[in-house]
Amino acid sequence: MIQTTEKKHILVIDDDNRLRQLLHKYLSQNDFFVSEAENPVQARQLMEDFTFDLFVVDVMMPLENGLEFTKWLRENKIFTPVLMLTAMGDVQNRIDGFEAGVDDYLPKPFEPKELLLRIYSILRRTEMILEKQRLNQLRFGNCLYDIERQELSKDGEFIALTPVESELMHLLVSQIGCEVSREELARLTKTENERTIDVQVNRLRKKIEEEPKKPRYLQTVRGKGYLLLAD
Repeated sequence: MIQTTEKKHILVIDDDNRLRQLLHKYLSQNDFFVSEAENPVQARQLMEDFTFDLFVVDVMMPLENGLEFTKWLRENKIFTPVLMLTAMGDVQNRIDGFEAGVDDYLPKPFEPKELLLRIYSILRRTEMILEKQRLNQLRFGNCLYDIERQELSKDGEFIALTPVESELMHLLVSQIGCEVSREELARLTKTENERTIDVQVNRLRKKIEEEPKKPRYLQTVRGKGYLLLAD
């Protein structure tokens, strides 16, 4: 049996009570936590109390279909993967789904084993993406720095950096945990003088520190330079 590294929570959204209950039983037997919703309205209510690792969603539902629900997820920056169940074989329908943010399709009727294998495949891809993101990110309290993109965000919101701040941040990140002299920072950023570096560091602190006057992450090494730490 294929197994995930930890028990995952799946939300099945389908207006067909019988199919929903069968999926609940089958996925539970294969070591998943499973919740059910008969429509997207109920799904949103459950999402207020639970975090899900995967949505298994039927396309055809009254009032709001699976594609509309997926579009709502992505518009609200909810990137939990979606496996769409569909009786529709039209290629254009599948294209519309992928454009809406669907991760994979499974046409009805389907073998339960195929459903399980598709779920494992999606979860493996998701874990790989998350691991890559973790390796390329540094956290400073509620701030996150994407090393590859050289972007800073706070509570999920993008924080604009000036060119000098961006270059300074990149240099400090490249030597995380090591002190870097003012002279070196001035030379590498082609800044006029060391005093300008002090000014830029203070501005950067205001963007990443909860208490800029008592910095926890961007610290001063007295008489030498600066030291950047991360959580």
